[in-house]
Amino acid sequence: MVTEVRGFTDPQKEQYFRKRLTDKKLTRRIISHMKASRSLHIMCHIPVFCWITATVLEDVLETREVGKLPSTLTEMFIHFLVVQTKVKKVKYDGGSETDPHWSPESRKMIESLGKLSFDQLQKGNLIFYESDLTECGIDIRAASVYSGVFTQIFREERGLYQDKVFCFVHLSVQEFLAALHVHLIFINSGVNLMEEPQITSQKLESKCLYQKAVHKTLESPNGHLDLFLRFLLGLSLQTNQRLLQGLLTQTGSSSHTNQETVQYVKEKISENVSAEKSINLFHCLNELKDRSLVEEIQQSLISGRLYTDKLSPAQWSALIFILMSSGEDLDVFDLKKYSASEEVLLRLLPVVKASNKALLSGCNLSERSCGALSSVLSSQSSSLRELDLSNNNLQDSGVKLLSAGLESPNCKLETLCLSGCLISEEGCASLASALSSNPSHLKELDLSYNHPGDSGVKLLSAGLKDPQWKLEALRYGGTCCRCREVLIEKEE
Repeated sequence: MVTEVRGFTDPQKEQYFRKRLTDKKLTRRIISHMKASRSLHIMCHIPVFCWITATVLEDVLETREVGKLPSTLTEMFIHFLVVQTKVKKVKYDGGSETDPHWSPESRKMIESLGKLSFDQLQKGNLIFYESDLTECGIDIRAASVYSGVFTQIFREERGLYQDKVFCFVHLSVQEFLAALHVHLIFINSGVNLMEEPQITSQKLESKCLYQKAVHKTLESPNGHLDLFLRFLLGLSLQTNQRLLQGLLTQTGSSSHTNQETVQYVKEKISENVSAEKSINLFHCLNELKDRSLVEEIQQSLISGRLYTDKLSPAQWSALIFILMSSGEDLDVFDLKKYSASEEVLLRLLPVVKASNKALLSGCNLSERSCGALSSVLSSQSSSLRELDLSNNNLQDSGVKLLSAGLESPNCKLETLCLSGCLISEEGCASLASALSSNPSHLKELDLSYNHPGDSGVKLLSAGLKDPQWKLEALRYGGTCCRCREVLIEKEE
């Protein structure tokens, strides 16, 4: 349970595959493929997805002659669905692996589970009761059969008072089946389930379905349709539809429609949507096999010719997506690699939030940056543990704004460097107040080459004696050639 909540680290991902698979050559190939596909590597943070990846790639590499391995989420989940259907056919129906994957019965099961997935996803439900199943035309006996046959997809459990409840093994499976349901309904009947009320027309262009889905996902306040959208757009590709041959009786959109969808997604990225929504849109482009925006910025980064003053909103979003997808950049974020300016910092704030360490020394920052960084420190999802703001014109007003973030219970900062930031006694008082409110994380504070005064030093030094404060080292002094820099450390 702890692993599922925290997720796998990169070494744990590899460790999982080595323990899960016995063939070392196969294991090496799977790990190599997982690392090569950034979207798969990121998703393997989720333990269940590691299991899905291992299940699919083991089957594909051992039993099929394939050119390219599945590299997108949609491809991976389509293969997963086919593998589970094959298991059902061989294990429960007495068939052989060479028989067609899809029978009328298995198609009906997937169609029913797809309707259940979509209806409950819209309601935000992860656990389903008999009444929910009845609404989708599934009786309780059929549901028990589904959970017995598709044991790796759909589960039957006991709820309160021993009532039967059902759920999918992971939300991502529900989101994939929901997208598959929307796609099937549109292809077979022309009904666009993303419209309210649903519009029925065999002549309705498929681009309307995808553009409406993008629009509806961007409107979601909690991002509950993000993964659903990735799957839906991925299913629009004819290459993916061919993988579901037998389940899909006819194919859908053309390559022209796909290009229109790609263009629509890029237009939305250009509209300066939030960083989280922009990142999901880039994942959508990846499902549509379009990496033009990302590759353009990557080439500029590699060549060292990235001029941030000339980037368009879409290019800024591409840069953020690249940095957010890079483990190396998220370990240490150095603003000077892009431009030592306040405007660039504010643009790249989502990257700072996701980084472990931020180097912002001597970047011409002011109190405006402090206000923005305060929101980062206050965020529950912030990963920031070390922050170097030395040699910036922050002054007491900036430190006061920064202190609002430091006193937040969500702040987990352990090292803070404010050397040479024109801080006086007033700024020290703000810091002391913040650390009194949230004393359990900051271990090192560097205030050298400032003007803390005796009262400022006294306020902060008191924290070293307070057993509740985690502060272990306070550095101050060195404000002129006659003053030495002083380091005070907590006594053991």
